Amino acid sequence: MERLPGFRDFYPEPTPHPEVWSADARQYIFDKWRTVARRYNFREYDGPPLEPLELFTTKSGDEIVGQLYNFTDKGQRPVALRPEMTPTLARMIAAHERNYKKPVKWFAVPQLFRYERQQKGRLREHFQFNADIIGESNPASDAELIALLIDTLRAFGLTAQDFVIRLSSRNAWQEYYKSGKPKTESGPAEYQFFQVIDKLERATPEESEKKLSALGFSLHDVNHFIASGKPTAELDCILQNLAARGLRDFARVDYQVVRGLAYYTGVVFEAFDAKGAFRAIAGGGRYDNLVKLVSGNKVDLPALGFGMGDVVLLELLKERKLLPAFDSRTDVFVLIENEGLRPQSLKLVQDLRTAGYAVEYPLTAAKSDKQFKRVQELKAAFTARVENDAYVRIRNLNTRTEVVAGFADTRNHLR
Repeated sequence: MERLPGFRDFYPEPTPHPEVWSADARQYIFDKWRTVARRYNFREYDGPPLEPLELFTTKSGDEIVGQLYNFTDKGQRPVALRPEMTPTLARMIAAHERNYKKPVKWFAVPQLFRYERQQKGRLREHFQFNADIIGESNPASDAELIALLIDTLRAFGLTAQDFVIRLSSRNAWQEYYKSGKPKTESGPAEYQFFQVIDKLERATPEESEKKLSALGFSLHDVNHFIASGKPTAELDCILQNLAARGLRDFARVDYQVVRGLAYYTGVVFEAFDAKGAFRAIAGGGRYDNLVKLVSGNKVDLPALGFGMGDVVLLELLKERKLLPAFDSRTDVFVLIENEGLRPQSLKLVQDLRTAGYAVEYPLTAAKSDKQFKRVQELKAAFTARVENDAYVRIRNLNTRTEVVAGFADTRNHLR
């Protein structure tokens, strides 16, 4: 029986071969994400993996349906597996925002699903670190979020030589649009302009030039604006904030970053590896209209956030050789060579586990040599053998020293 294309199995270390996904590496990434987020005083939330289809079409339009795992459930409701977390967050905030002091600083580690073509760094499911700030419009909150992104990547051992945060702005592009004296000032023309900009990297220069010319712009001038990289007031504020933290070297202005201007309302940013060998490590920005949209105009709160997927991050950490060794290790192996002492041995096993030690023992009667072979396989630090109702013989397998201790005193000798 084969797993579905684009989905993953996660095996404990040591994995069967290098191409198999490691459950230990995944947990290592999760732990780093959570540790740094909590250091920034972000609180963890979660939502259901299955949501009403309307939640995602409201945010992204009907065209997103082709990228979703969606169906009609037994209650005849159109539903979809979540392709992203932000709409769920907006729904949750809209429902209970009065119960939380602003700004709200939340994070989540959801599994997300998209039915799309598989490619390097992009599967049909992945885990993602989402961090968002709700209820604050000052650029200081943008800087706070970008600092969290930088420190999260630094927590994995990455440096300014390994990655860069590319900053851009919807406001900068709007100012450029207004200064370009387009043939028409109508809303549809502005939307068309942003659609062209959003696809500059994917479209041919000839195609972009034709569409921009129809709107009163030239591709040459647009490219010049991108190359100039002059920061807006809000971007300059963010850069100064990062400089005060000693993080300025991790960020630069790059108007080539667009990130769907129909959705974002202000500063946008992406994290890329410095060598340019991978897809974006993370991306996000300000989306001040989403909570209002999802709530049907009932709740209006500014918001910003970013997402960091596990797939590209893991590829980068492997390439930089920054993943630690994930050798499983057992603290204590309780030897049972006298089956008459099994009840006392089980009591010892339970006591040590309650004290926080990783403990293994033979589930059934086994010869001494077989038990010692298992001790070596598990790389146990200690063996413990019940001598009688009162005493336990403890052996440190690193120093090869032994001690006989009272039953209740065993855990102290393990320290």
